[in-house]
Amino acid sequence: MLWLLRGPIALALPLVLGFALAVAPVAAAEVLQVRGPALLQLGDGNRSYAVELGCVYVPPDSQQQATAWLRQQLPRHSRVNLRPLGQREGVLLAKISRLDGGAPQDLADAMIGAGLAEPQPCSPA
Repeated sequence: MLWLLRGPIALALPLVLGFALAVAPVAAAEVLQVRGPALLQLGDGNRSYAVELGCVYVPPDSQQQATAWLRQQLPRHSRVNLRPLGQREGVLLAKISRLDGGAPQDLADAMIGAGLAEPQPCSPA
């Protein structure tokens, strides 16, 4: 009699697991500190790491304004999404977009749009 139940259970188990994983909450990174015009200190859970905005160059004469702008866009504890691009000198390079509040927009593109930065090729070199 148990062999009759094996088939339906074997078919239903992947569906139940797939549904449970699909609705599981996603752990986003959280802004701990804006350290510079394109450098953030982020954390997730019990880890902390430096992340640099990828694909952007902030000229020296715009660095103060860019840092202030980035602090306004990303107050402490803001939730962000990262799309890693590589690393440079031990610092993660990533496309970063804010998750809480408004439509998610890539911060490098927004900074370029604000006239505080220039586009740069998206390579870690």
